[in-house]
Amino acid sequence: MNTTLKVLSLLLTYPTAELLKGLPELKAALREDGALGERELKLVTRLADDIGKLDLYDAQERFVFLFDRTRTLSLHLFEHVHGESRDRGQAMVDLMAMYEADGFEIDARELPDFLPMFLEYLANKPESEARELLGQTVHIITVLKQRLRKRDSVYVNAFVALETIARGKPDAKLVRELLALPEDDPNDLEALDRIWEEEAVTFGGNAGEGACGTDRIQRQMRAHQRKPDDAQSGQHAVIGD
Repeated sequence: MNTTLKVLSLLLTYPTAELLKGLPELKAALREDGALGERELKLVTRLADDIGKLDLYDAQERFVFLFDRTRTLSLHLFEHVHGESRDRGQAMVDLMAMYEADGFEIDARELPDFLPMFLEYLANKPESEARELLGQTVHIITVLKQRLRKRDSVYVNAFVALETIARGKPDAKLVRELLALPEDDPNDLEALDRIWEEEAVTFGGNAGEGACGTDRIQRQMRAHQRKPDDAQSGQHAVIGD
């Protein structure tokens, strides 16, 4: 298992009492894994420490404010390229098929494009495949990193680490297109309701036909499917479970 991707998956999930209790173990696992450089290790450790110093309710409220009430910070990958269009549904089907082909079982309460779930899946892949598949989403990771940095959020640290692990250079054009979308104000609930009712945003072409490179991501994901005989499964368990 790629322990570092597993830890990042956990740090990007909704904080629970179990997660806060397990933070020392997660930090130790990161150090032992040795997959991150010194700078990235310090950044991810700082994120873990920041989550751990908060009251559980405050940690949960911050998470919801950032990732659930701010659509442009959504942790659902296809949200950023398909919105609520039918193309997103097909992308979900394709991603679910890839999980199933590898024997990876997911919690029915989560959509398959939920980033922590995707990272957990990658944690069970060979390192080279995990890096390449993560690289297909690097433009989304880069956009989330930049948006979190603008908000001075410590969660940016996780995305710096993911960008480094991916080792892929984001498509500058796709990044510009995504960053051109207006930022959400999580305090404006009426505006958020209107945004969620809108159809998928297009970028001068037909959404779903190469929009922000998602068809490329899906093709390359499908190209790396493996047989389920050597796959591992699981869902957001603390390291060592």
